[in-house]
Amino acid sequence: MDVGFIGLGQMGAAMAACLLRGGHRVTVHNRTAARAQPLIAQGARVSDSVAEACRGDAVFTMLADDLALESTSFGPGGVLASLARNCIHVSSSTISVELAERLARAHAENGGTFVAAPVFGRPEAAAAGKLFVVAAGERAALERLGPLFSAIGQRTFVVADQPPLANLVKLSGNFLIGAVIEILGEAMALTGKAGIDGHAYLEILTATLFGAPVVRTYGALIAARKFEPAGFTVPLGLKDIQLALRAGQDLSVPLPVAALLRDRLLSLVAHGRGHLDWSAAGALAAADAGAPYP
Repeated sequence: MDVGFIGLGQMGAAMAACLLRGGHRVTVHNRTAARAQPLIAQGARVSDSVAEACRGDAVFTMLADDLALESTSFGPGGVLASLARNCIHVSSSTISVELAERLARAHAENGGTFVAAPVFGRPEAAAAGKLFVVAAGERAALERLGPLFSAIGQRTFVVADQPPLANLVKLSGNFLIGAVIEILGEAMALTGKAGIDGHAYLEILTATLFGAPVVRTYGALIAARKFEPAGFTVPLGLKDIQLALRAGQDLSVPLPVAALLRDRLLSLVAHGRGHLDWSAAGALAAADAGAPYP
């Protein structure tokens, strides 16, 4: 298939590379053009404009936040104005439910097709084509996109025909990851202050009742205090928790743990730790107990 890909951060670049390896013809666009160079070496074409990336069978957007996706999608030369007939806009960005609703409505009014397909997985999973895709949209469009989802992920979950619901699921999942980071940090702070090695403690957890990948991944980062280089930075985590809180407010669902997570991440930003991986929030309980600040 002919695929456009807009947004070549750690996740986007890895996903575009997987599409290339899957035999698809990929045209990439990024605000910082130098980020496209490794993909050019793998066979990608480079577009100087958003419009040029919107002429194939599908165009993915994988951008940092609502503002970036909104500015790329709307207005002259944006995705909505440039989308070729039968080209599907696939948003893999973690965005607010409100923006997903706006995009779905705008595409429908414009005669286009919008699919939300956010993903679960860190950059290393993206590079290996092992993401989990959470997709929502028209059934026919999802069927057409099947080969592309298979190229970037190990499994696709179709949750609804309404795209915003995929974004809600993604936000709820990131909220859960943040909660695991906090709980692990608190448990490790308790046992660690008593002298129990963090890695040994994590082995007990993962070998008994808590063998989930999220516990293994983030527990290892917290135990090693390995927060650089960041796979997912503190500001991105803060953005997602704030979006989850906003969704909770809109649906009248209190999320008290999410409020705690927001404040944990905001503390890291306030202390100049925004460049760290968001797993650094798991070290704050130990810092509260007298250990060094991450």
